[in-house]
Amino acid sequence: MGQGDLKEVLKGLSAIIDPNLLTGMEDDAAIYKLREDLAVIATVDFFTPIVKEAYIYGQIAAANALSDVYAMGGKPIAAMNIVCFPAASMDLSMLKEVLRGGADKLKDANVALVGGHSVIDPKEIKYGLSVTGIIDPRRMLTKGHLEVGDKLILTKALGCGIINNALKGGMVDQETQDEVAKSMATLNKKASEIALEVGVNVCTDITGFGVAGHVLEMIEQTEEDVGIEIDSSSLPLFPRVEEFAKMGLIPPGDQRNRKFREEKVDFSKDVPDWKQWVVFDAQTSGGLMLALPPQKAEEALKKLYEQGVDKATIIGKVVEEPKGKIMVT
Repeated sequence: MGQGDLKEVLKGLSAIIDPNLLTGMEDDAAIYKLREDLAVIATVDFFTPIVKEAYIYGQIAAANALSDVYAMGGKPIAAMNIVCFPAASMDLSMLKEVLRGGADKLKDANVALVGGHSVIDPKEIKYGLSVTGIIDPRRMLTKGHLEVGDKLILTKALGCGIINNALKGGMVDQETQDEVAKSMATLNKKASEIALEVGVNVCTDITGFGVAGHVLEMIEQTEEDVGIEIDSSSLPLFPRVEEFAKMGLIPPGDQRNRKFREEKVDFSKDVPDWKQWVVFDAQTSGGLMLALPPQKAEEALKKLYEQGVDKATIIGKVVEEPKGKIMVT
């Protein structure tokens, strides 16, 4: 579902007003305060396969579901499997491998698997997790509160939507497949811990709405009217993204993202069309987008590199103008 469709569906929904509920529907996860120094985080995510290997698919789906907790600065502690499975057309060994991948990724994150729910799906397998985490509400990270001058750090490479679309046509070499799959299966745990250690102002994870969609959410949830300037030459890309984008292998999700958000994104004349699509490219288990003061940006990058987050890059900054928009140079 596109970002515009989701906003339309959610518009007008009523909810109980509870002062202990610290986040709304547009945040990465729900945070409910239990006491001054403790809150619980709740989130859920699942999707259809994006790689051929069942075990890797399970790992990616688990990492993706855990990411929302890390984006809030929290610690995931428990998870439940969500499974839709076409029992009539797919062997149970496939499901076993998916669940094994998810379980192993939870072990990497030191998160307890505590059950789940499954249904028969007549078409295709779907897998993900419902995740519970904990956080000190005084230290939680949210999408809002950008400040002019903040630098933006992205912690993973971009273009997996375009790569995965090319993969459907059998056009992607094994080395590129492996690199993209490894990135998608990598937890955002280290990046989140470093964000808290350094003192990040704002954080979100870059997933289905692409850089443009998620960055605009950061702008929209900031009380002060600000804008974002992105340097397109600094965007970290997976191998062959430029090649496939120039071939027109743009997935439907990217097209929906651009249609919904293009009025809020301005491109300078020297930004090629293929790179414009990268800004709207839907990511799966993408990196964190951190906003932090300039003096802390280099410190954060150093710590990220030391911890193996080697794709982390400063891609832009918060500016006064154009207010409410993204300028890509």
